[in-house]
Amino acid sequence: MVRDKDPITRVSEPVRFKPRKRSFWRVIIRMFGLIVLIGAVLVGALAWAGFTLSASGPLAAKKIVQIPKTADRLAIATQLQQEGVISGTRLFSAAALVDEQLRHAHLKTGEYEFPANASMAVVLSMLGRGDVVKYKVTIPEGWTSLMVVNRLNEQEELDGQVSATPAEGTLLPETYVVTRGYPRDKLLADMAAAQSKILENVTAQIQPGSPVKTKEDVVTLASIVEKETGVPQERPEVAAVFLNRLKQHMRLQSDPTVIYGIVAGAGKLDRPITKDDLDSETPYNTYVIDGLPPGPIANPGKAAIEAVLNPANVPYLYFVANGTGGHAFASTLEEHNANVKKWRSLNGSADPALSVKPAVAPPTAAPTTAPLSNTVTVPDATPPANPAPVATPKKKLKKPPLP
Repeated sequence: MVRDKDPITRVSEPVRFKPRKRSFWRVIIRMFGLIVLIGAVLVGALAWAGFTLSASGPLAAKKIVQIPKTADRLAIATQLQQEGVISGTRLFSAAALVDEQLRHAHLKTGEYEFPANASMAVVLSMLGRGDVVKYKVTIPEGWTSLMVVNRLNEQEELDGQVSATPAEGTLLPETYVVTRGYPRDKLLADMAAAQSKILENVTAQIQPGSPVKTKEDVVTLASIVEKETGVPQERPEVAAVFLNRLKQHMRLQSDPTVIYGIVAGAGKLDRPITKDDLDSETPYNTYVIDGLPPGPIANPGKAAIEAVLNPANVPYLYFVANGTGGHAFASTLEEHNANVKKWRSLNGSADPALSVKPAVAPPTAAPTTAPLSNTVTVPDATPPANPAPVATPKKKLKKPPLP
């Protein structure tokens, strides 16, 4: 018997699809399109951010804003929005973060004056540079240390209390630039450091044969020169007068020293000098004492110090007001008396009290001398109705305003 053979089951092979080449390019095109889209979005976002950052801000007028020292980036942005300087905080904070990362430009705190319609870009730039409001504190030449301290105490922009009044002559009169909150003691230390730098090599600059020998002598005489004249070009001549008198052992007879002996650091005498004042025995009365007073009577400036170190080469021993704000100088008593007479006629005064008073010279001094300037003798009870000036006019010291 013949058996049928087992039927063979044939399984068809799976259909294999070959990738079409154009599918690869479709992926590339889609990726490129996505990149273009993302780029377009980024460009649009950057364009919007740039436009917004550079657009005019909401401030209608300039405004001063004090940003606390403890404020961080978000706190600064929030305060600026509340003050009406910027219109929003998110973009401002993001731009500030980018500046920190890329340019290391951290926002700085302090007092700022933002202009009207300041854009966010301008505000960011100001905070990044630290363009805080600056204040000028001007100390005139010839002010006493107490006057300087009083001036600083009146400055509301400064901070802290003055621990002690500096010694006379240790501060450099100058204009100092500070920011709000600058410590008063720190500013005084800056003034002292500036004066110390000026006097650093002053001893080596003293001319041979000069009667001033030390740094202290230079500052003391410079303070007298500073108080005696407000005309800058006269300082070398005034210094020469005092140096010539010291060389000849003549008393200085400087009215500002008499005033300082009476009012000390207050710096001003609210009445004319009397004969009793000139005869009073204070350590600073150079009508009574020989040589220099025990210390400076004010804080001299650089020009007065330079005048003492490099005085004019003149033989003058006297000077008196010339009626035009300056002084007339003389080498002899006769010349000086003639200048005084001329000064009287210019001043329109015939008061006999303007006669020159003989000076008292030390025992070792041969010549008898006269005061540097005319002296007005005023009765102790009631002064005359129109007293003549006591000495040479001084520059009037006024409190300089801050900007």
